[in-house]
Amino acid sequence: MAQRGIYCRLQNFDQALINMIISASYKTDIPTFYGEWFMNRLHAGCCKMVNPYNQRVYRVPLDRPSVDGFVFWTKNIQPFLKHLPEIHQTGYPFVIQYTINDYPRALEQRVIDADRSVENLRHISATYGPKVSVWRYDTIILSSLTPVEFHLKNFARLAEKLAGATDEVVISFVHLYKKTLRNMDQAARISGFEWRDPTLAEKCDLAARLAEIAAKYRMQLTVCSQPEYLAQGAQEAHCVDIQRLAAVAGKPVRAALRGNRKGCGCFYSRDIGEYDTCPHGCVYCYAVRDHELAQARFRIHDPESEFLFPPPPGALDSDEPASKQLTLF
Repeated sequence: MAQRGIYCRLQNFDQALINMIISASYKTDIPTFYGEWFMNRLHAGCCKMVNPYNQRVYRVPLDRPSVDGFVFWTKNIQPFLKHLPEIHQTGYPFVIQYTINDYPRALEQRVIDADRSVENLRHISATYGPKVSVWRYDTIILSSLTPVEFHLKNFARLAEKLAGATDEVVISFVHLYKKTLRNMDQAARISGFEWRDPTLAEKCDLAARLAEIAAKYRMQLTVCSQPEYLAQGAQEAHCVDIQRLAAVAGKPVRAALRGNRKGCGCFYSRDIGEYDTCPHGCVYCYAVRDHELAQARFRIHDPESEFLFPPPPGALDSDEPASKQLTLF
């Protein structure tokens, strides 16, 4: 791997400036659907991304000296389990943000059975340690299929099964972007359910009750990108967390506290995913505006490509590393 990584190493650039955390990915489920591509790019030492604002192509270094650690986001780690030993043995620290909701199919069309995900998370904890996995119970949807009592019972059942395998559970409530509203309303019409956006008081009350349940099973409940819902017992989520990565790595990890959106508590990372490429079919997803488009893009994906998804016509190649945007302290 080290020899192949040299091919992608950037010339005339201070290596100390490009150490970074790699997020893979809050835009799509790389471990479930794009694991072969990820490993190919890991072996090559870099991948390429397109800046959506100026359409310039950037190289993202993935060789071991350039990467402080990976944060993987997934709803099904099973296809990626075969790759974790190699990543671990090569010396890359990693944390897995593992979403397990166990929602009805009307909300999550193609997510695997929750019991299998619980088994997978427990396996990861037993193999790599309990600091590696973070359970995500998000996005919380209040609907005729999933009222408050559903969430209290469902969350408690999952928390009991995951007790001892993780020390943190992250929650969030649906972000009502235009695409999310459209997809939620369409799903409600097709599947015959009703949904609503709860009041601030309702969300805070539910967060506090979930925090109490989490504490019973020795988990800290944290809230992602929504500080207004920090009820009693809840803390702000740092989904990309240098302290957790440092605990896994056994040495300090440096990154600036620089979230991805308003209210985000993440430390700086470089995400290597693409929007509209996840075919899980979750109707509340903020990263997919068109589920048919996401499935079509997945079908034409080339695991041998430098890009997760081909750049648009007119994208300009650049030798400037994406990580030059990073500010370290």
